[in-house]
Amino acid sequence: MPGLEPQWSRFVTVRDAAGVERRWHLLDNGARGERGTMLCVHGNPTWSYLWRRFLADAPPGWRVIAVDQLGMGFSERLDRPRSLAERIDDLGRLTAELGIGGRVVTVAHDWGGPIALGWAQAHRDSVAAIVLANTGVAVPADAAAPTLIRLSRTTGLRELICVRTSLFVRGAPALSRPALPRSVRAGLRVPYRTAARRRAIGDFVADIPLEADHPSQLRLQELVCGLADLADVPVLLLWGPRDPIFGAGYLRDLLSRLPHADVQRYPGASHLVTEDRPHAAADAWRWIGDHVDGTQPAERPQPAPTAAPLGRALRDRADDPAVAMAELGGPEPGATSFRELAAKVDALAGGLSRAGVRTGDRVGLLIRPGVDLTATVYACWRLGAAVVVADAGLGVRPLAEALRSADPQWLIAIPTGLAAAATMGLPGRRIAAGSLPEPLIRAWRVEHVLTELAASSPLPESTPPDDELEAAVLFTSGATGPPKGVVYRHRQLRTQLDAVRRLCGITPDDRLVAAFAPFALYGPGLGIGAAVPDMDVTRPGTLTAAALADAAAAVNATLVFASPAALRNVAATTSRLDPQQREALARIRLVLSAGAPVSVALLRRVAAALPQADLHTPYGMTEVLPVTDISLAQIEAAGPGNGVCVGHPLPGVQLRISALDATGTASGGLSRQPGVTGEICVSAAHVKDRYDRLWAVERASSRDAGWHRTGDVGHLDENGRLWVEGRLVHVISTPDGPVTPVGVEHRIETAAGVAAAAVVGIGPVGTQQIIAVVTLQAENDPAKRGPLAEPDLAEAVRAAAAVPITAVLVTRALPVDIRHQSKIDRQRLARWANRVLAGGRPGRP
Repeated sequence: MPGLEPQWSRFVTVRDAAGVERRWHLLDNGARGERGTMLCVHGNPTWSYLWRRFLADAPPGWRVIAVDQLGMGFSERLDRPRSLAERIDDLGRLTAELGIGGRVVTVAHDWGGPIALGWAQAHRDSVAAIVLANTGVAVPADAAAPTLIRLSRTTGLRELICVRTSLFVRGAPALSRPALPRSVRAGLRVPYRTAARRRAIGDFVADIPLEADHPSQLRLQELVCGLADLADVPVLLLWGPRDPIFGAGYLRDLLSRLPHADVQRYPGASHLVTEDRPHAAADAWRWIGDHVDGTQPAERPQPAPTAAPLGRALRDRADDPAVAMAELGGPEPGATSFRELAAKVDALAGGLSRAGVRTGDRVGLLIRPGVDLTATVYACWRLGAAVVVADAGLGVRPLAEALRSADPQWLIAIPTGLAAAATMGLPGRRIAAGSLPEPLIRAWRVEHVLTELAASSPLPESTPPDDELEAAVLFTSGATGPPKGVVYRHRQLRTQLDAVRRLCGITPDDRLVAAFAPFALYGPGLGIGAAVPDMDVTRPGTLTAAALADAAAAVNATLVFASPAALRNVAATTSRLDPQQREALARIRLVLSAGAPVSVALLRRVAAALPQADLHTPYGMTEVLPVTDISLAQIEAAGPGNGVCVGHPLPGVQLRISALDATGTASGGLSRQPGVTGEICVSAAHVKDRYDRLWAVERASSRDAGWHRTGDVGHLDENGRLWVEGRLVHVISTPDGPVTPVGVEHRIETAAGVAAAAVVGIGPVGTQQIIAVVTLQAENDPAKRGPLAEPDLAEAVRAAAAVPITAVLVTRALPVDIRHQSKIDRQRLARWANRVLAGGRPGRP
């Protein structure tokens, strides 16, 4: 069986409560346990093999014991079922026989969770920490018992599925996607080859106390009540969200009882989370090192914010008839004054409060950018509720997964959002942002309608929410993996707004066109009017110069924020502008574009359309924005270099570089030395609070106390300017050392006939070969060519690249991220290049 060391396996004989000797099988790494003991308890229908990686990854000085519960695995088969209380007692007798004490970390999965928690309560003085993986202690109040469990508990089916056949044994591994290796699936089944050896699997299912009069119900309730005694014990929850048995409701229930628990949610993982994500064992040991061995990084200092509370700028203009927000697209275009918006926020805050929204609640929002979204956000902040904002630009499935991961108590959505929520089983009590017929209100479980809540009496003036309350859960673009939830507290968003105000030199006379949907929310927070142009918010490239000009005219805009994809289409459509539209664009004094590198050529084309605008490309990300700033003139003065120059750090922001080693890993200490290429690290008061329910990801990103590791690579020059060279995951690990992509791509784009370029690595780390993928200028039609570049083009690309290029491929378009439609999806491109070079059908990248 892969991963199982024969010397770990041993048998121990222990007398049970009746005085009968019972033979236990367990895995024991044989360490003396000077630093502590890890006690691993499996559930149903697995065995100690589930914990093999925890034994293999154990740090020196840690003893790991993984038990086979009686009747399970290779332990003795029993002549009658064992109850929950008996199994807790059995485990205590085993640990006493083994002499386990001192510092103990209990680790458990499935029905092993209640057993391990019962043991922990009985041995409270020995418990140093608890790790739980996809388990539960009670059926969640807002959910029924899982269908699979209810069906398998019926007498006839239980006997058939759990005992007479191996369906139940095979079922748990079958939930994993991608499928587990055949050898691992076989290893999980080994102890259960016959019906006699599967008897306890059926007994375990029968012992689940779903009924009030179930024999194990009382012991389970005692266990649940006793969880309060574990409030000072560190807890880590390892969670597979695709588990059809222990779903999101069980995680929610556990967090309500153990609110101090850390969570590492593994997107895409299912019931056997430690099998689906093998690195979960290493993550658990790292967490134990922090919380038990005391290696946890010091918390970064939290400076007191100097900015006004969120919403104060809007309230300061509550009597102002000037336009606060203009919507030029959508079903109901129009303009709303500051007076009207402030009144709507007050009324909505009152209505939401009366509906039951409370301080600390999370409120998911599926509302189009505009007045309703803006008013709802600021009303939630008045109540001390956190908004969960996952914009439609993520795509339907990533957006749904984002909302599931944040698990809001409320969901406010337009009708299409409510339909998607019902179809996809999204969490949250429903509030409709739009009219619905009565049958759909019932079918979609809608409790309130936003327009009715907005007609409520206003919420009285109150003390601003505490700075430490969560204010928002925002989501990354998902360009290099599933979108990650980013948690901001009130103080961090306040400081961020202040940083944006200083960056743009904003005064009350400014007005904003927000061509990137989330930025529309900044207007009221900055106390300035904002316009949302007529465009498809999920496709930034649909913004035309005319739509931008019309939005600018609606509010006499002086500021524009737009993604590079949006600016590209604006530059391409300026010839269609009429004189009045050109005049509106001529009033713009500042254009900001972020989200992906912006070429000088594009900025020059945009400058021609907005002749009075100062064009800036600030650097930042969902986790911290803004970080640096640079103007077109400063980019031109910096000249060419290895990467994109994004300027100097803003006031209050510090930058460091963690140097890359020979394999492309950012293993170096934090440095300000010019010319060192490595991961960009940022320290600022407006850095995110944490990644949401992603403990291991957060731990990796903040392992240097007070610093956020961005996942971008770059270097500082002699003048202290930052140059971004790409993403850390896109660094190519060649035999000659790491190669960052952006500088190479820029050089290739100077080759004759090349319109755009991307470079990717193919092969094992340390021996990767560099593959260039290019698109051609319009006069060079790639449709007449195969994916391999012609010799003269390949030669030109190699000459320009200045690094060894193994192959040059041609495609019509480079794949980009779904949100900004500007970041090259190099991981997808690498898969395509690998397929092409292996002789597969090219297709589209």
